[in-house]
Amino acid sequence: MKSIFLTSLLALATATYAQQQAVIPGDHADPSVTKIGDTYWASATSSNWAPEYPLLKSKDLIHWQSAGYIFPKLPDWADYYFWAPEISYEKGRVYAYYTAHKKGGNLCVAVASADKPEGPWKDHGPLMCESDGSIDAFPMRDENGKLHLIWKEDGNSIRQPTPIWIQEMNEERTALLGEKKELFRNDQPWEANLVEGVSMMRHGGYFYAFYAAAGCCGEGCTYVSGVARAKNLLGPWEKFSGNPILTSDETWKCPGHGTPIEKDGKYYFLYHAYSTKSTAYSGRQGLLREFEFTPDGWIAFKAPVATANQVPAVVKDDFSKASNLWNWSVFHWPEYQTKGGKLHLKAIPEQAGVYLARKTYTGNYTAQVQVEVPKTTELKSGLSLIGDDDNALGLSVQQGELLVWKREKGKDKVLQTLPLTNAKTVVLQAQVKNGKEVTFKYLINGKNTQVFDSVNGAFLPPWDRAVRVGVIAKGEGTGVFDNFLLRSEKE
Repeated sequence: MKSIFLTSLLALATATYAQQQAVIPGDHADPSVTKIGDTYWASATSSNWAPEYPLLKSKDLIHWQSAGYIFPKLPDWADYYFWAPEISYEKGRVYAYYTAHKKGGNLCVAVASADKPEGPWKDHGPLMCESDGSIDAFPMRDENGKLHLIWKEDGNSIRQPTPIWIQEMNEERTALLGEKKELFRNDQPWEANLVEGVSMMRHGGYFYAFYAAAGCCGEGCTYVSGVARAKNLLGPWEKFSGNPILTSDETWKCPGHGTPIEKDGKYYFLYHAYSTKSTAYSGRQGLLREFEFTPDGWIAFKAPVATANQVPAVVKDDFSKASNLWNWSVFHWPEYQTKGGKLHLKAIPEQAGVYLARKTYTGNYTAQVQVEVPKTTELKSGLSLIGDDDNALGLSVQQGELLVWKREKGKDKVLQTLPLTNAKTVVLQAQVKNGKEVTFKYLINGKNTQVFDSVNGAFLPPWDRAVRVGVIAKGEGTGVFDNFLLRSEKE
């Protein structure tokens, strides 16, 4: 009987884990959250996708709406790797502490502020730029009310330890004061080559530091999460003997880098993880997990609670008006406009071309768009799955011809060409299975014709991002698009 009872409990726990859904689906790594009035505001890593740092808002931490971006244009001092925004609110002002790569330098932590989360945001520039990189900033007041900044020195990038530093910060958030002090570093076997992504809260006489460790990203990720505590912000800090407190399960892998938040007297952690089904192809997605404080003063996560699937089944854009849900390369800001119910995208001849792309949410989806057939072979307009500027896969049309192509590690290759005659418009379609098996099709007058079966897109996702899908234009001229659609299947 005991054996049957334990088996039943295990089955129940497994079923509960299997039901956990992302509350912020799609590529939203390193999520941060704060409460302003009766609304929760969140942001997440953009990396080399622009605009930088999406803003989302929610009343319940479950249902989120897009609300623009922190940086519609890049800060003057930075060029790429826009990571880990930490959004906070204090005394009527909103702050975003963020990481970016300094032009001609390395990674720095910086800060921007606004009167309201919708913006406009004013950038105050870098606060700390160490030679091997500074990332993952978090603000915290000590037991005496003094404001400090916590961040990670990116030692793992040069095969060195990763100390977590703290330094006093002025109230204007424009400069650090005094000398930095180390709080802790990666010194436990389970932490492997790094600790990072520190966020903090104070409760019951202790400061608690949530942090991530090991390998963050990609198919081979090993990320896990731990907690440390201290009675004084400057330490000494004690790591929990039961670490790690968040690990992979059968539904989500490599959990970490989040922010604690209180709601209605309960405590939650908004963090990211990969779906074990779509993994790197749909990216690190936002999850929510309740935790409690134990009698001995530590933290224990509760079993995940089933929530409604937040993945949009269908995403449409008829280009009747501008949308803020399109992304593009931080290195190639597009010239485009919507007019006459169509998207007009000016092509560039470099790399894969210029593109506007949307997040993907699962490993199985269909994307399609109607394209005006160019009147020249100097312009290729199409539908593409995009990892980055050097890794893309698509179906494009030029005068008289359809082309299935790929760009892998910066090298271009045409996989198949088919003649196309007497068509002014064509609907291009990509059917994707398991994130990487891509079948391109085209439709003329509603007739569906297969072009190329099961192209392998396993090379697409960059180490720190997911695959996006969208429209692309390469060469000379302007691509014209209409009726974009993305249909996602449930995982």
